[in-house]
Amino acid sequence: MEPVNDAAHPATESVPGRRPTTSAPGSGPTTSASGPGKRTGSRLYPRVTSFRSRRVALTPTQQQSWERMWPRIGREVSDDRLDAAVWFGRTAPLIVEIGCGTGTATAAMARDEPQFDLLGIEVYQPGLAQLVQRIEREDIGNIRLLRGDAVDVLEHMIAKNSLTGVRVFFPDPWPKARHHKRRLLQAPTMSLIASRLIPGGVLHVATDHAEYAEHIAAVGAEEPQFIGMNEATGGDPEQFRRDAPIGFERPVTKFESKAHRAGSAITELIWGKINP
Repeated sequence: MEPVNDAAHPATESVPGRRPTTSAPGSGPTTSASGPGKRTGSRLYPRVTSFRSRRVALTPTQQQSWERMWPRIGREVSDDRLDAAVWFGRTAPLIVEIGCGTGTATAAMARDEPQFDLLGIEVYQPGLAQLVQRIEREDIGNIRLLRGDAVDVLEHMIAKNSLTGVRVFFPDPWPKARHHKRRLLQAPTMSLIASRLIPGGVLHVATDHAEYAEHIAAVGAEEPQFIGMNEATGGDPEQFRRDAPIGFERPVTKFESKAHRAGSAITELIWGKINP
């Protein structure tokens, strides 16, 4: 596919151009002594998170588009279980993209895969606003957006055995050793994702950070619900490609094109959920 524009998030303490998406399980909003379930800190921005937001105002046109579209296509993280059929107005296989950023890749996938419903999860409002504008401008009907921490969304809003696919493209690698605990793709998150996939559902990860790729491959290999579906995960893609419920192709983002020019190798890691 041709490269698509995919602007970097203006985040702090993370690698420029990455997808600073979420905190790892167990590092989200803390509970207070006032009672179980009482949250302290922001639901959108957990106290220890791999995303430190800069408050960037929307442009007037972004704000107008947001006000027109967000009530219909967007929600903030909550404890309300998602009813995708009602929200999308149809019953279709559901794919979650964690860290959809400004959404140019998300929009491209939605146009190329009209048979799927795509749910983008992102915390960065100006990035979401760009995607909202694109959805309105191009009249894309099969995208919905959730603003919040992806682990929080998966834990509280997504039912078990309900997702056909989960995509995590270029998550922030947090390269400093002291920050590795902030990485999204840890063993607990892999188990959580696996629990939300239908049997045969697919997790597709892409990264240009070699050490993080090794880490992701290791924690994925330890997840008993997963089987490798491509070379990087110990599987044969030709064995699985034909029968997989989602395709293994994805748009090449502008950020990825820069990585190619810089000589960075892109690692694709694809797993399928084993049928019980």
